[in-house]
Amino acid sequence: MMCRILPTKKRTGAVPVYLNVYDLTPINGYAYWVGLGIYHSGVQVHGVEYAFGAHENTSTGVFEVEPKHCPGFMFRKSILIGRTDMGSKEVCNFMAKISQEYAGNTYNLITRNCNHFCNDVCVRLTGKPIPRWVNRLARLGLFCNCVLPAAVNERKVRQVRLEDLAAQESEKKKLTSLSTVPALPRKRSRPPGQTTAR
Repeated sequence: MMCRILPTKKRTGAVPVYLNVYDLTPINGYAYWVGLGIYHSGVQVHGVEYAFGAHENTSTGVFEVEPKHCPGFMFRKSILIGRTDMGSKEVCNFMAKISQEYAGNTYNLITRNCNHFCNDVCVRLTGKPIPRWVNRLARLGLFCNCVLPAAVNERKVRQVRLEDLAAQESEKKKLTSLSTVPALPRKRSRPPGQTTAR
């Protein structure tokens, strides 16, 4: 007697997990269409975006931002990676645990950057990796590591601090208020060789 085995449906979670991708340079406008570019990314789940950045301390480099609004980067697109069954408290506990593995002083542009962090998080939450094009240049850099200048390998992304964000916001407000002040009339210049009579 032959038993017919029906494939079981793979259980999917209820909570969407997104990868938010940002441009690091305007050149991405062109490079994106040929599968290249330099990108920053963050993982969005339960209305919070988690990302990884560098600093000089041994404390975590993982930080939270408002989804699609990571300071210093231009948002490109949001990609649904998969779904998870974890509730918001479980995700918070998970992020607290994984953040211990990502100290700010371990950041490396080629071998351990924000995209590596996002890939790790997405695989653990959904079982699916991020799209390969997001971190393609880092993988190419790994193969060309011997030809790259040492400074590239040591490059750090600056840490995002709340004080810096507040200062940037204050500066934007000042510039906006200054741009609404009418310009003073320009002083007319005399044609060359003409002097003022006294």
